[in-house]
Amino acid sequence: MRSSPSDHERRAGVDPRVARTHNDVLAAAIAVLIDDGWDAVTQPNVARAAGYAKGTVYAHWPERIDLLRDAFARYGEMPHHVRTGDLRADLVGELTSFRTAFVENRLDRALAILAERSSAVPEMVEIRDAFVEDGERPIRELLGTISADAKLEAAALMLCGLVLDAVLLHGTPPDDAVIEAAVDQVLRGLGHALH
Repeated sequence: MRSSPSDHERRAGVDPRVARTHNDVLAAAIAVLIDDGWDAVTQPNVARAAGYAKGTVYAHWPERIDLLRDAFARYGEMPHHVRTGDLRADLVGELTSFRTAFVENRLDRALAILAERSSAVPEMVEIRDAFVEDGERPIRELLGTISADAKLEAAALMLCGLVLDAVLLHGTPPDDAVIEAAVDQVLRGLGHALH
């Protein structure tokens, strides 16, 4: 299945064929990582999974780490909740989107591999940090409207950790009621009046 160029690529004037190749190869890299593990993410394996010649993959990503960096950057471009202006609803919506990403995109497996490899492969630390920062950004921006410093950090970690802990350690994503209760508790703890 071929993917279409991103809005960013269309605006930047990237040739649609090149953009499609990039999208296909990067999606295949994540699929190979999730399905077959770290050692399977090689240019030949990814090229085969994407349906392209290995020379094409080597031409764009001569080093494996570059392929992984771009793959995780593309993987991090998952859809987020469209903000409504209601802080509680937006936090619940963003956490629900995060939960959906775990279930539909097997984010749990990718994050587990990323966390494990960050301790053994120094170049992966930068990739991990960028991936986490991009993923947490919407929650931090929303909470930043009512909090700062250590309280903001604690609240963001609590809410993002809710989904991570439930999926990675308990094997089941939190349901809507749990997400709503967590958001309410955090907002009350920050002194935000709930309607």
